[in-house]
Amino acid sequence: MINVRNMTVAYSGAPIFTDLSITFEPGKITGIIGPNGAGKSTMIKGILGLIHKQSGQVTLHDKPVSKQLKNIAYVEQRAALDLTFPINVFDTVLTGTYPNLGLFNVPGAKEKAASQQALADVNLSEFSQRQIGELSGGQLQRVFVARAIVQQADVIILDEPFVGIDMKSEAEIMSILKRWQEEGKTIIVVHHDLNKVTKYFDNLVIINRGIVASGTTSEVFTKENITTAFSGDLSKILFSDKEPEHA
Repeated sequence: MINVRNMTVAYSGAPIFTDLSITFEPGKITGIIGPNGAGKSTMIKGILGLIHKQSGQVTLHDKPVSKQLKNIAYVEQRAALDLTFPINVFDTVLTGTYPNLGLFNVPGAKEKAASQQALADVNLSEFSQRQIGELSGGQLQRVFVARAIVQQADVIILDEPFVGIDMKSEAEIMSILKRWQEEGKTIIVVHHDLNKVTKYFDNLVIINRGIVASGTTSEVFTKENITTAFSGDLSKILFSDKEPEHA
């Protein structure tokens, strides 16, 4: 379980969040939604310590996250990656074993076998020697999911994993997420497609420079909360089937 308590993050002195508190449960797939600029990625980076926090504590299993980063697999946005880096698919997946190797150790036969199996799990074995910049968006995202598989982390955080990918890749990734859920892992997904929120997520966090609502998806994904975080026009579109128009 990840607990975030009173986290404040600011850019150039302007607060993005102030005293933000939230809990992410194990055995659940939690979605994070909000409009562009709401601070979704900022919240994730604050939790991971990738950006400076003005205040607040983040714990995993009641211990500081900063001491347990090897137990967290992070799949960042594709736009943030350097796809010209000269590394192939297999070696990219193999880097997922590094956090558990210890200083100065190198991957051995066990780690290499695990990486091959992870590639098979995401149906990319035939691409193992392909340079990552040569992959489609969906293939690349599956590579990073395979890297998360071999890391064997307790927590998996994915930032916009379904942007610009094909439906087959999206379905395969969701299948892996469901498997992790069954294993009791904590899964956090920053997401953009509001039409799939009720299908994909057990729990939901709606943010707009602060938490608008959080809880089970059935409780949180409401017309009122979407209006508050996004707009009344969007909420009318999303929930139009529930409220028939009158002449």
